[in-house]
Amino acid sequence: MRDYREISLWKNVTPEEWNDWHWQLSNRITDIEALSEIITLTSEEKKALNDDLLELRMAITPYYATLMDPNDVNCPIRMQAVPTSKERYTAEEDFYDPLAEDRYAPVPGFVHRYPDRGILLVTDQCSMYCRFCTRRRFAGEVDRPKSREEIQAAIDYIERTPVLRDILITGGDPLTMEDENLEWLLTSLRRIPHVEIIRIGTRVPAVMPQRITRSLVSMLRQFHPLWINVHFNHPKEITPYSTRALNMLADAGIPLGNQSVLLRGINDCPYIFKELFHKLLVNRVRPYYIYQCDLSRGISHFRTSVGKGIEIIEFLRGHTTGMAVPTFVVDAPGGGGKIPLMPNYLLAQGERRVVLRNFEGAITVYTEPEDASSHCHGCKEICMRQSTSSGGGVSELLEGSRLQLEPQVLKREERRHQWMEEKKDQSLHASKPECPFL
Repeated sequence: MRDYREISLWKNVTPEEWNDWHWQLSNRITDIEALSEIITLTSEEKKALNDDLLELRMAITPYYATLMDPNDVNCPIRMQAVPTSKERYTAEEDFYDPLAEDRYAPVPGFVHRYPDRGILLVTDQCSMYCRFCTRRRFAGEVDRPKSREEIQAAIDYIERTPVLRDILITGGDPLTMEDENLEWLLTSLRRIPHVEIIRIGTRVPAVMPQRITRSLVSMLRQFHPLWINVHFNHPKEITPYSTRALNMLADAGIPLGNQSVLLRGINDCPYIFKELFHKLLVNRVRPYYIYQCDLSRGISHFRTSVGKGIEIIEFLRGHTTGMAVPTFVVDAPGGGGKIPLMPNYLLAQGERRVVLRNFEGAITVYTEPEDASSHCHGCKEICMRQSTSSGGGVSELLEGSRLQLEPQVLKREERRHQWMEEKKDQSLHASKPECPFL
């Protein structure tokens, strides 16, 4: 990490300004002239920055810029922040909206893909636009939060949909919003009786940790149970600034999880992830997910094989604490949701014995009970209540309520068709002329 005062662009910046998140946001590096004062640009980088065809704008906080190696084009921080002409390439398998979020949006700004939880998109603004962004189709488009009126339509949908018990606030980055707007949003959600859990997804502690202020933390702690998932991809992102930000959030009683993206040339190494996760645990952040890089347009150069992710999990399991082993997931193209992948530890299965292996390759046998039937008498009432409101899926086969599953019974498609019918009815009603005799 470089001292910002050694960079000519900021030699007259005061510590008060540098530690003010508003200053950081207002002074993001957005053009080639400013960036060339911080790092030595290659001809390839200059070409990309002079190209109007880049789908996602460049914006790098001054803080994050100080983490970049000025002379190493393969610096893992620099690769996440600086555009290259590779982003102009669209692979055959790339999608505009790989996770079909627009398809499963009953109202603008809200994605209802899983039965009991949804994603509330409150802004398209980020403090830094990561070059591997999966929502590059709209990230930074207007570079501002949505109005309260725009967000209210999504809140109204949540309120009239009682199965929704868990809401993830994301964007863009919701922590680029002002405290009072965040407080209004959290208050509005907390007023809905069936919303039990509120989560915030943010990259701010890694790219603009100055945003984590005493006033923000004091406000957030009013809305427990509140969870925050942060986004660190490399050990170099753990600095005294980010450590302070994470500790402030943890001290406020906010459980912290980390979501990393597996990125070729940046962190596709088990030792890098082990070091990152150890540093996160010291700062009371639980590694939650490693994401396989999505099939978004223009980011194929960041993607690794799925096998690389499984290799990383294989290394972590047994070589470090289980708390440092996240779930490796592929977010299924087309809106199928997160699919967890892991090494195969079940080698064979017989009538009463299973053959297992451990991380060392040692093979062992586990003997199952003679009576393997389940007798959950103590939770019969809960089981009955949950099964009648179930969101479907493979669990219905295991419960015996279905003999087979076919694509036409997907609950998310049933919900989508219901939204479409409701929208059609509303459109017909709106276009119907008023009776002149009423």
